[in-house]
Amino acid sequence: MKVAKNFETELASVTEFWSPKVVSQVNDQYIKVAKLKGELAWHKHDNEDELFQVVKGRLVIQFEDGDVELGEGEFCVVPKGVMHNPVAKDECWIVLIETVTTKHTGDVETPLTKTIEQQLASDKLPFSGYLFA
Repeated sequence: MKVAKNFETELASVTEFWSPKVVSQVNDQYIKVAKLKGELAWHKHDNEDELFQVVKGRLVIQFEDGDVELGEGEFCVVPKGVMHNPVAKDECWIVLIETVTTKHTGDVETPLTKTIEQQLASDKLPFSGYLFA
């Protein structure tokens, strides 16, 4: 069964900042949405790259060698093993693409850290069909 989804519609149901929500899966990659405000934590993912795409607002991803600023429609891939810290001065809506093994805050644990079980909590699972929009 093919299912059309819309990132803004999915993001409208997110009520907590820094709490990614899995909305679909492509092979071994989760498609997640999240609302951000403030900063998360300096961390890295030893074995996984991750993609951040801004849907609404602005996001700065801090790296040890300089920052990357993202506006609406822009994305950045953070390579595995690279220290980074996402920061959103104002509310920002994003899409994340990460392997199913990616831990939320990588190699650190913070009060904001969400388990994969928390990220999967949804009445829309299991996944079926294709992701459109």
